[in-house]
Amino acid sequence: MIATKDDIPIVREGGRRLAHILRAVAEATVPGVSTEALNALAEKLIRDGGDIPSLIGYTPHGAKRPYPATICISFNEEVVHGIPNEHPRIVQEGDIVGLDCVVTHKGLLVDSAITVIAGKGDSEAKKLLKATEEALMAGIKAARGGAHVGDVSAAIEAVGVKRGYGIVYELGGHGVGNSVHEEPYIPNVGDAGKGEELVPGMVIAIEPMFTEGTPKVKLMPDGYTFVTKDGSRAAHFEHTILITDGPAEILTKL
Repeated sequence: MIATKDDIPIVREGGRRLAHILRAVAEATVPGVSTEALNALAEKLIRDGGDIPSLIGYTPHGAKRPYPATICISFNEEVVHGIPNEHPRIVQEGDIVGLDCVVTHKGLLVDSAITVIAGKGDSEAKKLLKATEEALMAGIKAARGGAHVGDVSAAIEAVGVKRGYGIVYELGGHGVGNSVHEEPYIPNVGDAGKGEELVPGMVIAIEPMFTEGTPKVKLMPDGYTFVTKDGSRAAHFEHTILITDGPAEILTKL
């Protein structure tokens, strides 16, 4: 999507709303809460604002069925796309919990994800989350008009290598705006200067995923949840941004 002057206020407002919704769900992600309750909270907040939860009923390329929930909730070794309402789980002390949501505001979509620790957690979990969020910001810094997708990928990869984490290369970021997933695909590993050129007005979602072990993932029988192949823990952060001639504008930042 290349945003027009009329589109930009819409994605800005949608991003602001999604940021506040994710923050509210994150604050509710405490030991003892159920994933079903968190999913219900996300849906209520979205609909109370007059918006649409974009993931319910969405069938991505290759999927055999529509996604059945408002928000993706992933635990520990689950990297992304965990389903919160088919087999609800209770959040436990120290769980690493990924929250990923897409909202449609006035016909345009924005996408964002954060990872939180329920309760106190351990120091290694905190380091993993910090590094993954650092990679997100590095990728965003590299994203500007005239740069290439590979510049974003290389910036993310550099942080993962420096911090010693597995960098999930089978999943990545994407365009967003008119649908949940659009071109261009934005890998989390790559070479600077390569790939599609970023054009001012592009709306894209950047989403690094780091693991404490292998970067390889596998898809679970539910058709959506990706887990690390070695069972190591993972983290995932994502922002929707607007490409400009200068620094990118983060649409889903509080």
